[in-house]
Amino acid sequence: MHHSRLSTIVIDCRVDDLKSAVEFWSKAFGKAVESHDEDGDGKYAQLKTADDEPQILLQKVAHESRTHMDIETDDIDAEVKRLEALGAKRIEFITRWWVMEAPTGHRFCVVRKQRKEFGPHLNEWPD
Repeated sequence: MHHSRLSTIVIDCRVDDLKSAVEFWSKAFGKAVESHDEDGDGKYAQLKTADDEPQILLQKVAHESRTHMDIETDDIDAEVKRLEALGAKRIEFITRWWVMEAPTGHRFCVVRKQRKEFGPHLNEWPD
């Protein structure tokens, strides 16, 4: 068995400076800024969310601005195979996660567990 759930809503921003985007989305959602620079490289920022909410991550990108979702799992390989069986395609492996494409053309990522506790809304899948 492996587990997965909706983890993160990622707002991909094609901007020179992510700070103004973080300020806009913070005010739009009524969520405080947790970090203006998650990894110290200016590529990621995060808004504060409750433990039972998906995380909201802003990502500086070179492609057109859009949003995508991350699915977190305790077994990336098993989750990718499960999603492929549903019709998704692997697009690219980046560092430690898979970029996937749904049959509808939407991109999403399969990532390792993002929070210490998986929390509510957890799905359990047979391997």
